[in-house]
Amino acid sequence: MNNHFRVHGRLRTKLEELGVNVSAVLRRAGLPQGLFDATRVLVTTEELFALWQAVGDVSEDPAIGLRIGTETKTEHFHPMALAALSTETLGAALRQISRYKLLCCPEEMRHEIDGNEWALQFRWLLAGGAEPPTLTEYCFASMLSLARHGTGKRITPLRVEFAQPRTHLGALETHFGCPVVFGASHNAIVFHADDARQPLVTRNSELLAMLAPQFDEELKRQHREQSFVERVREAIQMRLTGRRPAIDDVAGALHMSARTLQRRLQDEGSNFQRVLEEARHQLARRYLGNSRLELNETAYLLGYEDANSFVRAFRAWEGIPPVHWREAHVLDKSRTEALAT
Repeated sequence: MNNHFRVHGRLRTKLEELGVNVSAVLRRAGLPQGLFDATRVLVTTEELFALWQAVGDVSEDPAIGLRIGTETKTEHFHPMALAALSTETLGAALRQISRYKLLCCPEEMRHEIDGNEWALQFRWLLAGGAEPPTLTEYCFASMLSLARHGTGKRITPLRVEFAQPRTHLGALETHFGCPVVFGASHNAIVFHADDARQPLVTRNSELLAMLAPQFDEELKRQHREQSFVERVREAIQMRLTGRRPAIDDVAGALHMSARTLQRRLQDEGSNFQRVLEEARHQLARRYLGNSRLELNETAYLLGYEDANSFVRAFRAWEGIPPVHWREAHVLDKSRTEALAT
């Protein structure tokens, strides 16, 4: 998994087209003014969130995320989206994007069919807090654009769900063409299950044959560079939120049986429980470095039933309670920043 996001150069172009001051956005986000001048624009999750929060703050349009995420021309789609548009059906397109997502960013795109509903969610694997509303709306608008462009039809979701309320309900309902729900347990765009079987008018087997091997080779290269323990740890971290992942879940994600997973871990001198604890410990330090997260929120993100269970585990790892570790971490960080200035 790449720990950075690649920001598409198209973002600057869209901001300029929509009248958003790019310099003001970068200044508000605390990012370099020359950010978009780089050949490959790479940012951390924290920087990405700051960038999209700044877009929403600087723009006078509350629906700016929807406008940035809307594309109508094939040449404006990201190469990964072009590969998806070259597949046979909309469901295959989203599976393609989901599979390749981790090539360019620490983000998971989940989609599952339950009865007549096909729900799509985005999960930010290294996030220390909730994603900016503008970013969520951009992601949903991008997926809707891909669905409509690929099928050649004005596909309409069943509903869109947001955890936090918005002031521009009318603009959201007009854009998506469906009810918009606030106060949901998670952000999601929900389509008809039948939409997954919609054929794509953009399917192009020759283009897919050119693009897919490039992405597949990148996936293989990343796997070669990772040890098996690292791959298991990463698969665990992707499934920690709100629950403790079972070995069968992780093994299935790695396309092997639980017995094979255990055997391979033993060959490398480890076991599933140890890797699970390492995964939690690693993420705990990352989450605690973000002072905005409460302990109960951190415990949830790490799959613990309550904050007390997390505190006991953290004390076993570090020898001190998480609150004390955070205080020391913030102090060290402040001293480092003071010396740098």
